[in-house]
Amino acid sequence: MKLAGLKTVQNAHGESIWAVTWVPATESSPPLLLSGSVDESVKIWRGDELEEEACNTGHSLGVVAVAAHPAGSIAASTSLDSFVRVFDVHSNSTISILDSPPSEAWNMHFHPKGDLLAVAGGGSASVKLWNTATWRTDISLAIPRGEGTIGKSSDKSGGKFVLAVAWSSDGRRLACSTMDGTISVFDVARGKFLYNLEGHYMPVRSLVFSPTNSRILYTASDDTHIHCYDVENKSLIYAMSGHTNWVLSIDFSPDGQAIASGSSDRTVRLWDLSMRASVQTMTNHTDQVWGVAFRPPGDQGGRAGRLASVSDDKSISLYDFT
Repeated sequence: MKLAGLKTVQNAHGESIWAVTWVPATESSPPLLLSGSVDESVKIWRGDELEEEACNTGHSLGVVAVAAHPAGSIAASTSLDSFVRVFDVHSNSTISILDSPPSEAWNMHFHPKGDLLAVAGGGSASVKLWNTATWRTDISLAIPRGEGTIGKSSDKSGGKFVLAVAWSSDGRRLACSTMDGTISVFDVARGKFLYNLEGHYMPVRSLVFSPTNSRILYTASDDTHIHCYDVENKSLIYAMSGHTNWVLSIDFSPDGQAIASGSSDRTVRLWDLSMRASVQTMTNHTDQVWGVAFRPPGDQGGRAGRLASVSDDKSISLYDFT
């Protein structure tokens, strides 16, 4: 497996780019790339040439996350203004505005079936689940007070600030990560906190379940390590190292055989999971890399895969993945 650079768009936004995701292809539309920036905008990009198709300026502060519905028709963005904006990808029209208290809307992901949107709740120490049929809060999953990993105080400043969320591929479990390195796992159907996973000692800003094994979870931390957990056995399987600074983002390849990571060390790394090691380092960016995203499968009749990365250097890079 390897990455090869295809295209880099310099000054893709006016400020740092903090978020990136792919909108799946539909019968009438190819896959699209979404990017969110500190300049308060969300942009939609088309094709390997990364042609700008639309620009959304619905937020009043920097955009911290973007997420796409699995049906490929709608997407959402969260911002430092504490609003979640849900919009139609093709018309760019607003579908709903979801209001949150200050500092309680961060990373987010749609359920694999698309019926729920999970939003990391920041200082609320919880994850909000929004019903995508009504755009009302179905349930709030809270990390129980006093639940911390060994040797950690759950009430220390910033300890349970929820940064990121991830759904298991079967949609049964939801994992969230916090500023103190805690990974909390929930049974969504029962609305029940299950347990915490130990191992990190600094913020975990990104986590992702395997697309082929719903019990395998990977996490990326400011401690420079990437961890692999078996959430069924509540165990740390192994850790990988290679980045020299915070690991800010992580994503799985659609075939489940590789992950990509972005870091404050300004690099994107490709990891072969059969080797449990980094096999390639890309140096396209000149500042920290806040987001990496593999293009979802099922488009263009099996064409080569794509990976996108975004950075504080205001650029978007696109790579061929084979």
